[in-house]
Amino acid sequence: MKLGKTIPALLVILVPVLIYAAKPKPTVSPSDAIKNPTPANVATPKPVPVELASPSDQPSPTVQSTPANQTPPKPILYMIGSEPFTAGGKNWIRLRYDVFNKNEYPVDMFAAAPALPPCGNNTNASRTWADFFDQTGKRLYGFCALSKPADLGKIWIAYEEGTIPPSYVYIELNDRQTNTKYKSNLADTTL
Repeated sequence: MKLGKTIPALLVILVPVLIYAAKPKPTVSPSDAIKNPTPANVATPKPVPVELASPSDQPSPTVQSTPANQTPPKPILYMIGSEPFTAGGKNWIRLRYDVFNKNEYPVDMFAAAPALPPCGNNTNASRTWADFFDQTGKRLYGFCALSKPADLGKIWIAYEEGTIPPSYVYIELNDRQTNTKYKSNLADTTL
């Protein structure tokens, strides 16, 4: 047997084996094994694409009510729509608003408060009133008979058709029992 022909044949066999043996093997440290108990040689399943619901199909976030001993948050006001209506022989545009974090307010903030001053003829006006203001601080409209935090999702202002509304509005929640006001962000008057 000739050694000259055997060496190239051995190299053809040994070189791939040496290359495979020289590749670094992934090691799993004890802390990695605790974090990820799946052995390194077991294939992990690939994620399956899932069709997501559109934002209108998704449920609104669940927010817990603020405990009585915590300060309620600043209201987060946003516009949800507009609609025309007629009143007093005039055409109006109603801008509807919601308070995103309304569920964070305690229910007792909106309880009837007959011991406090009335709202016109309403002697059972709520403890907390919601007033709309334009960006300059001019009061536009108010609600004095909100009976629960969810009612903050039904507030609105209106302007006469053909006139220009303010660019931005905000609300102030006035807790008349504690004499505390909670001012919202500026919200658009257009969608």
